[in-house]
Amino acid sequence: MEEAVGKIWHRLISRAADRGYPEAAVTLDDVITMVGVLFRALGGSGALQVKAAEATAFKVRRNWLQRLAGSQQEVELAWYDEDTLRLPPQLSPFPERNLNRELYLWLAALAACAQHHSELESLPWLRRNSHLTELTLERWPGMRTLYLRLAEAQLAERPDPATLPQPENTDEYAIQQALCDPRNHSSEPVAINAPQPVHLWLHPAPPLAEGSPPPRENTDPQPVSGKSHDANERRRRRAEYSEEPESKSSLLMMRMEAMLSTAEFIKLDRGTEEEEDLDLARSAADAMDKISVSSQGPQQGSRIRFDLDLPSAADDDTPLGEGILLPEWSWKERRLQPDHCRLQPMVAQHAETTPLPQHLRRIARKLRRQFQALAPSRSWQRAQPDGTEIDLDAYERFISQRACGMVAEDGRLYRSLESSERDLACLLLADLSLSTDAALDNDQRIIDVIRDSLYLFADALTASGDRFALYGFSSLRREHVRFHQLKRFDERYNGMIRGRLAAIKPGFYTRMGAAIRHATSLLSKQPNRQRLLLILTDGKPNDLDQYEGRYGIEDSRQAVVEARRAGLRPFCVTIDKQGSDYLPYLFGNSGYVVIRKPEELPQRLPQLYAQLTR
Repeated sequence: MEEAVGKIWHRLISRAADRGYPEAAVTLDDVITMVGVLFRALGGSGALQVKAAEATAFKVRRNWLQRLAGSQQEVELAWYDEDTLRLPPQLSPFPERNLNRELYLWLAALAACAQHHSELESLPWLRRNSHLTELTLERWPGMRTLYLRLAEAQLAERPDPATLPQPENTDEYAIQQALCDPRNHSSEPVAINAPQPVHLWLHPAPPLAEGSPPPRENTDPQPVSGKSHDANERRRRRAEYSEEPESKSSLLMMRMEAMLSTAEFIKLDRGTEEEEDLDLARSAADAMDKISVSSQGPQQGSRIRFDLDLPSAADDDTPLGEGILLPEWSWKERRLQPDHCRLQPMVAQHAETTPLPQHLRRIARKLRRQFQALAPSRSWQRAQPDGTEIDLDAYERFISQRACGMVAEDGRLYRSLESSERDLACLLLADLSLSTDAALDNDQRIIDVIRDSLYLFADALTASGDRFALYGFSSLRREHVRFHQLKRFDERYNGMIRGRLAAIKPGFYTRMGAAIRHATSLLSKQPNRQRLLLILTDGKPNDLDQYEGRYGIEDSRQAVVEARRAGLRPFCVTIDKQGSDYLPYLFGNSGYVVIRKPEELPQRLPQLYAQLTR
């Protein structure tokens, strides 16, 4: 009973203390597509993903009702870094829903302008946002009407400077002047209490991680789980880096009142926990204001586990040559770094002649019948200037025109029997990283679905007569990009090729740029007029080194640009449900497709190929 009454009281007092308008609230999920399109259309980097911002502490003056409710201690404001544009997960500062929706659009425009004026980052908060507002309105004058509406609504919600003590009233007056006239760059706030948040401006102090860890390479690669979590997973957690404290040698040395505290540093190894334990850990993390992490040197156990994960030479695929040096794109330096990666071609050494799996034979027969219609066929080409036979229809038309006194066309009186061939070559590049080891259900993993897709794809293209090649890739840092040869262009599809497909297994990570560059080199050598580079993946580019994040996205995008310059058509097929967040930047809006149900991939892949090559 007491708990029920307490919950009711908390809801009532929190609602009374809330300064916003919940009935007019607009969530980021409602406008995220529109905001992302506007941000990129106004010049914002396509590599930045739009995600929800976290609440940060904001020491403002609170009235007695807010202090009683314990509210208004944190605020969610917009900010961005080199990887992400962070916007509030919900906006309700204005009484009209349309104004709250327009506020999202204005913040996207402000952030897009800020990316082109990085020199303003060193300015104090008020002056920087005033400059950004002025530059945004100069660059896109059409947004001035929208801004004036938002500024008027913002001023109506702000406190009267005359009701505030010194020096808070001076600070508030300077902010309201800057909102009315962005060219009026007043002095910065100096009061102890922060001014009420300005929702039209970017965050005064973005919640970046405090401190920076010493450089250390991860030596324990683990597969990435394919399980997706709720919307809170897209939020950025506040974090700080701290040094690892000295371990307690005994339970008696620990303060007993700290045993129930989640804020104490506890040395934990999450690598071997079950999924249920990880769910509990996520719940605990969501309840914490700040998460502190430290760098811990590798222990002997982890080093042994890593060594066991590497396949021995007897169990690994056979290397072909000493490797190929490839460049890699550095987006900060805006240049290709020559010979930065080493790609190692490999072929399965234990592959045996294998028949098509029984569960795929019925589907394979159906696909073969469909793709046989695409096979080259012979047909009569009529009204030709030269040929093996006279075209009687053309000859009769010619005689009739002459008899009527009309000017007849000469020279197209023959027909010939010719073959209509599809001048096409396709290279399929499959992601074989560790994430493909994730389970789809009790019977299948992602790697099993990819293998079945390759079986059916090869069977269908063999029936159509199109030239094709199959390769797979994974990576372990830039020195070891594994490029698995499954079928070359000059090889016939047979039981040995199926044996190589049966032998594929999850590898390590996804250094996509290097794999695309080498695939581009192989496909560019083909003489065909149409050349399709098909990339099959289940997630974003990543690796153990700096390839994680924007670096990998930008390098992969540059590799796709190089493929297009070489006359190829890159196209990505992914089963990553979040693929629409980053694939438009990599491949363009029409250069990819997301398969929402991975189990449908084996049948969908050949159908997609048929649509792409019509």
